[in-house]
Amino acid sequence: MSGSTIKGEFLCVVCPNGCILEAEYEEKGEGGRELIFFAGNRCARGEKWVRQEIEDPMRTISSSILVRGGDFPLASVRTTAPIPLTKVRDVMDEIRKAALDAPLYIGQVVLVNPAGAETNIIVTRGVAALRHR
Repeated sequence: MSGSTIKGEFLCVVCPNGCILEAEYEEKGEGGRELIFFAGNRCARGEKWVRQEIEDPMRTISSSILVRGGDFPLASVRTTAPIPLTKVRDVMDEIRKAALDAPLYIGQVVLVNPAGAETNIIVTRGVAALRHR
């Protein structure tokens, strides 16, 4: 489907304006896309955002990870940097497969470059170890 032009509307999420951006982009080989026209932005960040969203969409992940021997069975985690949208499923698979031993601390790195993504997974809620009586 190389060379076909697609029109679309995007809700910009960069600032509180929430602009509806009209965009035209062209499909390139191997799933690539190129922005060729856009309109509707009320601030300068709109073009950069819609170009990123079309040509190389990135996402952050917030999830939870299994904890063994903790006062909670799960700890919340997140990526430290956005990752390509195409890697989200693979990174989530690695998070789901992991099981960590308590204690866990906020900011602790628990996965490094999961699925080859250039990010780390860090803990966002500490989990204390269970005390045995």
